[in-house]
Amino acid sequence: MDNHNSDKNRPLEIFGWMMYDWANHAFFTVVLGVLIGPYLTELAQGSVGDNGAVISLDGYTLVSAKSLFSYSVGISVVLQVFFLPILGAIADYTHLKKAFMAAFCYLGAFGCVLLYFAQGDLYIFGSFAFILANLSAGASIVFFNSFLNDIATEDKRDRVSSWSFAVGYASATLTLILSFILLLNAPRLGISTEYAVRICLLASGIWWAGFSVISFLLLKNRQPLRTPPEGKSMVMAGLSETIDTFKELYRLKYTLRFLISYLIYNDGIQTVITMAGVFITQELFVAKGLPDDRTVLFTAILIAQVVAIFGALILELVSRATSTKTAILISLAIWSAIVIYGYLSLETVTEAYIMSAGIGFVLGGSQALSRSLFSRMIPKGRESAFFGIYAISERGTSWLGPIAFGLVAQLTNSYRPAILALIVFFVVGGLLLYLTDTKRAIHEAGNLTSAEAAGQG
Repeated sequence: MDNHNSDKNRPLEIFGWMMYDWANHAFFTVVLGVLIGPYLTELAQGSVGDNGAVISLDGYTLVSAKSLFSYSVGISVVLQVFFLPILGAIADYTHLKKAFMAAFCYLGAFGCVLLYFAQGDLYIFGSFAFILANLSAGASIVFFNSFLNDIATEDKRDRVSSWSFAVGYASATLTLILSFILLLNAPRLGISTEYAVRICLLASGIWWAGFSVISFLLLKNRQPLRTPPEGKSMVMAGLSETIDTFKELYRLKYTLRFLISYLIYNDGIQTVITMAGVFITQELFVAKGLPDDRTVLFTAILIAQVVAIFGALILELVSRATSTKTAILISLAIWSAIVIYGYLSLETVTEAYIMSAGIGFVLGGSQALSRSLFSRMIPKGRESAFFGIYAISERGTSWLGPIAFGLVAQLTNSYRPAILALIVFFVVGGLLLYLTDTKRAIHEAGNLTSAEAAGQG
């Protein structure tokens, strides 16, 4: 093939890339997924009461204790939506992609470490530290994803992307177990649960920063295929490149169609992940007048993480036997079956664990294969800018699913119809993907399908 591929598929560099998934899953799972929401909320409630004013203006509550965390997530997502495409566009013009990724990685890890110091009435400080960590994590992922095109040829990307997700879920499993061992044994160790949470937040930041060193040692910079326009500052060039990228995306109508389908079905996936804990807790315990059992939720999360390791690898094998698009469609059919199962069958703890295993099975695969399929639909030299748009399509609509879930729960006074309502996202997103000519999208971007690349390799 061309000389451009001679520095791809190098095992050590691919290992270095995967190690970033190992590093950052401590943040995404332990901090974002489990600890920080309840911790920040309880910190604020300890100072201002159950739903007291955290920030008020002329006696009007702008932010309450109960809304502090969700607003913090919201602010970090809005900032991502604004910054990520521009940062991606700038990275495509420079050989600084690795430097950008490292800068945001260590800013995020620093935000995590700062969370250790959020105690007492320092809940606003904690909120800012979390916004810094979450914004930086999202930004680092844009550059991380765009490296996929640099390190692997088209025929290897499904495999590399899936193994990377599997490695990430293995890290998530290990860090979750270590965190919960510390939390459960806090009284025996003579420390408060709150202090144990702070140690876990600190340790997650150190884990993220420490293992990332391997990635930055093994990933190598490439010379950009594009140069910034004469007489323009890097920021202005980035802004105009972002506009050009959206124009290019509009021209690549099959890539755009895939992105819209991904935006819809991924919203359903993210909502199931976010709301599964509430759904299981409410349906198994609260609705039956039983006390909440946290160990059930922890076990359910753990089952999902462990099964996700194997699920990502099995779905990659399915993609090789069929096609990437077919494997994603199969995963969406399974997502639909999961929400139907939750609606019809969830009565016992065992059934909650079965549902968690189902979520885990399709969790990694659907995301890993979507990432690798999209990577083949991007014109060469514009990887970071396009993955910036991919990242905002991932986050920009992630309020639609939770609102639909909340609205149905409110109108029906039950979480069962609410979980079933999410099937709309899988059916509509899947139908749109089914109608998208992904092969044509890949060819229009000037790339090869995995089968074509394998034939030429």
